[in-house]
Amino acid sequence: MTDQARLEQLFRQHYRQMYRLATILLHDDAASKDVVHDIFARLLDGHADLREETVESFLLTSVRNRCLNVIRSRQIQERVQHLYLLDLDTSVGPAVMPDEELDALNKGIDQLAPPVCRDIILQHFRDGITFKEIARRMGVSETTVYKHLRRALSQLRQHIQDQ
Repeated sequence: MTDQARLEQLFRQHYRQMYRLATILLHDDAASKDVVHDIFARLLDGHADLREETVESFLLTSVRNRCLNVIRSRQIQERVQHLYLLDLDTSVGPAVMPDEELDALNKGIDQLAPPVCRDIILQHFRDGITFKEIARRMGVSETTVYKHLRRALSQLRQHIQDQ
């Protein structure tokens, strides 16, 4: 039996089970079909040595691993999208605060540690600079800027609660 004929037989024999597993993991019909088809495309290219006694477990493990990669990719895309939306959501107008609250906030900003947190929060909220621009200026990733900003906001919340 030729390799292509063998793959066709494996496809007919295991497709439903592989598709079902992918659908359970991904909750997406189109992505599940893509995962299964990608696995068979790689097999068609000759990227795996299939043994008859382990072919089913190999195929199901391949589906599981490919699905985990898809899920991981989705999570990264969601985080980037969330950061992007946060970056766009800085168009909030100036808040009207009583002088004592404003003084407490300024004192909290001055006490932020490490100093990079203070720099980032001032650049972002006072100067209106985007995460991307701050990252470029500091020579770090946007994720690092976001983490420092989140840390600074957490410290400020704690400082204001302690007042």
